[in-house]
Formats: sequence, C-alpha cells, structure tokens
Amino acid sequence: MHVHILGICGTFMGGVAAIARTAGFTVTGSDRNVYPPMSTQLEALGITLTEGFEAAQLIPAPDVVLVGNVMTRGQPVIEALLESRLPYLSGPEWLAREVLRERWVLAVAGTHGKTTTASLLAWILEHAGLSPGFLIGGVPANFGQSARLAAGRHFVIEADEYDTAFFDKRAKFVHYRPRTVILNNLEYDHADIYPDVAAIQRQFHHLVRIVPGSGRIVWNAADPRLQETLAMGSWTPLEGFAADPASAAQWSARALGAAGDFSHFEVLAGGVALGTVQWSLIGAHNMENALAAIAAARHAGVQPLRSLEALQSFQGVARRMQLRGEIGGVRVYDDFAHHPTAIATTLDGLRRRTGGARIVAVLEPRSHTMRMGVHQHTLAPALAAADEVWLYTPPDLGWDTTAVLGALGGRGHASGDVDALARELAQQVRPGDHVLIMSNGGFGGLHEKLLGALATAARRA
Repeated sequence: MHVHILGICGTFMGGVAAIARTAGFTVTGSDRNVYPPMSTQLEALGITLTEGFEAAQLIPAPDVVLVGNVMTRGQPVIEALLESRLPYLSGPEWLAREVLRERWVLAVAGTHGKTTTASLLAWILEHAGLSPGFLIGGVPANFGQSARLAAGRHFVIEADEYDTAFFDKRAKFVHYRPRTVILNNLEYDHADIYPDVAAIQRQFHHLVRIVPGSGRIVWNAADPRLQETLAMGSWTPLEGFAADPASAAQWSARALGAAGDFSHFEVLAGGVALGTVQWSLIGAHNMENALAAIAAARHAGVQPLRSLEALQSFQGVARRMQLRGEIGGVRVYDDFAHHPTAIATTLDGLRRRTGGARIVAVLEPRSHTMRMGVHQHTLAPALAAADEVWLYTPPDLGWDTTAVLGALGGRGHASGDVDALARELAQQVRPGDHVLIMSNGGFGGLHEKLLGALATAARRA
C-alpha cells in the first residue's frame, strides 16, 4: 500500500512516516521545508520527498493520503485532494487504525514535560525487556530516534493536545485510546486554537472519558487545573504524584545531596521509601517526570525497583538542557522551554546546579502563544533566576517587549537579528558563564553561531 504524507517533515508526521515504512508500507511525502536532519533521516528509510504542496504530487495516485495539521484549505495539493475523492486521514487517525489498535498504549499528556516523560517511560519499558514501540516529540539519547515500531505489545506516545487536522479539530490525543495515561500538568497554551484554559480542560476531559476502567490515570496531584478536569468525571483508577513527600499523593520524592538540584532523589510510594535515583538530569520538574514514568510503568507490569535501576542509565533527550559545547569556560545549552512555567523550572534547576555562577538566558518567543503576547506579563518573573536575559525581537514578533525588558531592569537586552545576537553574546559572556538558549525551534542556528564566535575569540586571544 502506498501512503503519501503531507507535512512529512514535522516531528510527529516524520515519526508516522518512519513507523509506516518499518511496517512495510510504501511511503512518500512532501513539505514546504525539506532539509536535514529530518529529510536525510527519511530518505535513508527509502522515503521519496517532494518540496512544496503542488497538486502534481498526487499523480500517480497513492492509496491513502495522510494530512498533517500544518495543511490548510487553499493549498493546491489540498484542493486537488478534495476534488480527487482519494481516501485521506489525519496522522493520528491512521496511526490509531494501523498501529495502536492491538497494542497497550501508554499516552503522556500535559502542557510541559511530555517529551522527557515519554522518553523516560519508553526507556524503563525497554530496560525491563518489553521492547516498546514509541513516537516521541524529541530524540531520547538512549534510542537515538524519535519513533520506533518494535515487537513488544506496548507503545508509548507523546499525546499532544494540539488539533488534529484542518478537517478534525479535536485534540490529537483522543485518537490514541490509551490504557495508561499520564497527565503531567495543565496550563493555558496554544492560544491560536484555544480561547481559554477551560477549552483545553474540555479536551483533556475528552481524553479522560476514553480510558477504560481497567486502565490507569497517573496525574499530577499538585495541579489545580487537572484536579478540576478530573472532577468533571473519571471512571478509571487514579494514581497521583507530587514532588512534596508531605502531600497525600501516592507517589512522591525528596531531593538528596548537598546540591539540592534534584539530580539525586529518593522515591516514595504511599510515604514508604522505595529507593533512590542519581542521574544527569536536574530540576524538580524532571523528578516529577520520573515519578510519573515509574507509576505508569508499574501499571504495565514493571516493578518500581526495576524502574529506578533504568533511570540511573537514562541519558537525556536532545534539546532538553542539552550541553551543545564549552569554549573558553563558557558553557552553551540548548533547551526547548517556551512557556513561562517551563522557563522558570529550567532556570531553577540550572541555578541549583551552578550555585552563584552567572546564568545568561536567551529566549526566542517562537510559539504561536508567545508570538501573540499571551504570556508577556509572566515572562519577566519566569526569567528571575537569570543574571542576564536576551530576548530575540524580530520585526514580526507581534507585541512590544518594552514592558518585559523594563521589568528585567538592567538585566534585560533585546536583539532583532540572530547574527548580531551571536556577536553581542560572544562579547558579553565570560569564563564560568552558563548560556541557556531557549526556543521551540532552531533559533536561526544561534547555538552554532555563538560557539563559532567564541571559538574565533579564543583563537585571537
């Protein structure tokens, strides 16, 4: 069967393509931005790619067309598709029909932490010998790939609340019909499709409504929005987790060690200590992600002590506090944080790790919600732990950053050009600094440009 995928170079649809190819389908696809690394990964799988969305790519006709949520009415290929009467599906619907139907699906949902938690869960199941399939919005270092169709009956999926396709405005995650669900947290995001947080809560409740009674919902018991969502009705056993050991949550943890950066912590179940984890990750949010993964894995049959053992060898996820390089004593990190809460927790973890060292935070407000200025009033407080802050302010940003920069005082700086920003940062940073670059996109290659500028400066010194 020939499957043609529109919008194939996105993380999700690229993962669907890889899984379809492994399953034996003939796969082709198109996108507006066909370039490495996704293009080379797909081509290595034998997938033919087309640049652009012209109608001619539907000749010869594929057996089915998968439509990514980047596709809109008015694009030539979409108009031709609707006229042709060719069968078409969204990526989530196809995945549910062809891959997930016979598997034990473990879905990880929430505003933050989905990628790391899904990666943790997949690694625990792998370490336990269950050979899970997975589709994750990042690349776990333990696997070196974001999607895999494996022999095991379990499948871990990052369950996104973004809408499915131009013809299906439900959240993606309602298609997956999971047996085990993790609800990490719930905040307002995706302002381009949701008018308020209540609209997002309704989507989350749609997910809650389809989890079977023999399933399990692992949820952040400290999150009031999730508590409100579950109060709308729940028909599945609940297991709560929280960072505070004094809470009534079934799963909790406490930091160990002098650093207090949550790289070493003790896990408790029902207030009883089970064991400890010492790993390379930092931050209370990652400790909570670990608790969620341990609880979900237990529902799938993995004993907690086995999970603790697996976590010791977890190698992290690309673009989640990933050290991209160190030159002249300046360490440059790449992180996906793009929401004030994620920014604050990431900075808190780094501050705990580095102590009094200077932290230089560099932020690209790239998500739809950020570009609309929805979070502008909470952005400065989220950046409080940084010693210096640089905001990328391109001409088409959509809102005035003056108030945010004013709230940051002398710590706040702005730049509207990536090349100029790299040069300015290279001139300002000094040995011992930690430069945290945050964006949910490529940031115009800022990481490489900054490291290059630092290397040039080091050679001249």
